[in-house]
Amino acid sequence: NNLLAVEKILQNATLSFGNHEGTLFDGIGKPKQCVDSTMCYAFKSPERYAQYLKQAGFDLMSVANNHSGDFGPEARQRTIDVLQSVGIASSGTIEKPFVVLEKGGIKYGLASFAPNYGTQNLNNYTAAKKIVSFLDSLCDIVIVSFHGGAEGRTKQHVPKTKEIFLGENRGDVYKFSRIVIDAGADLVFGHGPHVTRAIDLYKGRFIAYSLGNFATYGRFNLKGEAGIAPIMKVFLDKEGRFLKARIIATRQIGEGIPVLDASGEVVQKIRELTKADFPGSSLTIADDGVVLKKKS
Repeated sequence: NNLLAVEKILQNATLSFGNHEGTLFDGIGKPKQCVDSTMCYAFKSPERYAQYLKQAGFDLMSVANNHSGDFGPEARQRTIDVLQSVGIASSGTIEKPFVVLEKGGIKYGLASFAPNYGTQNLNNYTAAKKIVSFLDSLCDIVIVSFHGGAEGRTKQHVPKTKEIFLGENRGDVYKFSRIVIDAGADLVFGHGPHVTRAIDLYKGRFIAYSLGNFATYGRFNLKGEAGIAPIMKVFLDKEGRFLKARIIATRQIGEGIPVLDASGEVVQKIRELTKADFPGSSLTIADDGVVLKKKS
């Protein structure tokens, strides 16, 4: 279990959410075909590893990403079933674009999107609006997860336009985030670039454009920006409006093991990126990671 150093943080929340970028599958499945094996990875973990995710405190997971289908539809569905078997709800496929979870008398909904085959399409704004609007009619708090944007150290900024990476349309994550908030989303979390991106507030709703690499397979280069990530602790009122947040800094050591980072490097990085990409943002980010709305 490589989450032991951070599990107390994840457990200390009303609800903990993550992006599961891979499969939990003991079978063979149908591995994806790679055009260039040097730029292509297929991720599969033993099904028993789901217990570690539950032990760490996760309640919700997105499976809308470019690796949940690495071993075909069977493995993707098995991942959903295995997560469910340990008490983790998930969403993001065409068949299951959203999930509803009740906790403490409050209904939470999670809708997840990506530009990849078999997932709920990030680039289909009409469908996204319908899904989020419907979820808003069912739930008190609506969370949206997206896997989008180009990848790598040179892609830390939010370009506010469509991003193409390796020939694939990875979406306009700026536009998408605003569209889903207009449709009823209260909280938006982004993944995909493998580096942390800026945060912002739109109509009183919080957006994190990329949460970086949190717990990663050890063979990857996790130096610098690729190895730091926030645990983003967000506080909302019962209507979903942003109250405050705290960026808890982590970095990966060894073979992809997340630990708390006393240097707070990712806090400074998010502050720098937010100031650059959203100079008019109504958010302030303190050295200790506390995020507040500026007083008007």
